[in-house]
Amino acid sequence: MPTPTSIILDWGTSSLRAMLVSETGETLDTRESSNGGIQFVKDGAFEAALMQAVGEWFSAHGPLPVLATGMITSRNGWVEVPYVDTPGGVAELAAGTRKLTLQNGAVITFLPGMRDPAAKPFPDVMRGEETQIVGFGLDRDRTLVLPGTHSKWARIKAGRIDSFQTYATGEVFALLTKHSFIAKAQDPVPGAEPDWQSFGRGVEFAASNSAAADAFLSAIFSARTGVLDGKLKPENILDYVSGLIIGSEFRQARAAGWFKAGETIGIVGNNVLNSRYGRVAPLFDLTVEPGPDNAAKRGILLIAAEAAK
Repeated sequence: MPTPTSIILDWGTSSLRAMLVSETGETLDTRESSNGGIQFVKDGAFEAALMQAVGEWFSAHGPLPVLATGMITSRNGWVEVPYVDTPGGVAELAAGTRKLTLQNGAVITFLPGMRDPAAKPFPDVMRGEETQIVGFGLDRDRTLVLPGTHSKWARIKAGRIDSFQTYATGEVFALLTKHSFIAKAQDPVPGAEPDWQSFGRGVEFAASNSAAADAFLSAIFSARTGVLDGKLKPENILDYVSGLIIGSEFRQARAAGWFKAGETIGIVGNNVLNSRYGRVAPLFDLTVEPGPDNAAKRGILLIAAEAAK
């Protein structure tokens, strides 16, 4: 078995994911807690929470260095690490790290997020996604989309993250399908495969030349009228709405200048959503360059290596 050389933490608001990593970047072991996020840590006892999660790794392998990213570095986390402004790359992110020595002698390095001061109407921010962008690679100018609760569209330029914009796509989907008329209309089949036909129907309208597709707040009501008109069944609604919302994200990203027809974009991050975004891209005349599965880990290790110089 390869020798462990570090522990990587993706410590968010609701969950904690930890990886035991070798010198070559191989993941040797993992730990995940769905209720281990920073919102569940009482009275700032983050070190105790860390030891509860990965203490056995320290016991077995000594005070390994720890690399932490995510909301653990926010003002509600363990150590607030200031954002690094765009444009910025590996060197700037490495310079923005903060270190803390644990009681067992292990050094934990907190990675910064990024801030786009040029975003309108207010500066945009991200914590964690910048590691995925670095792990994708900064060697070519490219637009990337990072699907998620708060999707990011980011531009790589001259070896740095030049700018980015957040779309609250996943959050809007959750709100609509849990707390609106859409939730009352649906009758999903547990464990069923996605209804790609209904998903595509939503995407096709969002990608169409119809001016009505620009009016998202109106278009979303079609989830109800489609059922009333007999074109959609209640069990089709979730995937139809998913297609409509993700398609609208692409439509708005195009209007915001993130891509033009005929270009290649990268898709990196959420494996569950990547297939949906990959289905949407061709309808906007885009070619997809998939990101590596381990983009975040690669990015964290690159930033940490630079910080250690």
